[in-house]
Amino acid sequence: MSHNIYIYILVMAGVSYLIRMLPLTLIRKEIKNKTIRSFLYYVPYVTLAVMTFPAILSATGSVWSAWAALIVATALAWFGKSLLQVSVCACMVVFLLELFL
Repeated sequence: MSHNIYIYILVMAGVSYLIRMLPLTLIRKEIKNKTIRSFLYYVPYVTLAVMTFPAILSATGSVWSAWAALIVATALAWFGKSLLQVSVCACMVVFLLELFL
């Protein structure tokens, strides 16, 4: 069992290296396809959303306060408020709902 973990780590390191190295070596010229450029543009945002969305809904004591804070934060961000204002208001919503419910 203890030797298997080294194999797992080696395979994960190899896969991580290949994922980062292959695009740099295989794609030498500028990407002109609009679809591929759009896809590559949105990859970091989608990755961040996929990592944070489940944490948002499980970070509070109640699913309802998490959903309320998510809705408030989304609305404030949509209307162009700063990150500080969005996060403070979302925290206030969670605090108040957890306090009174």
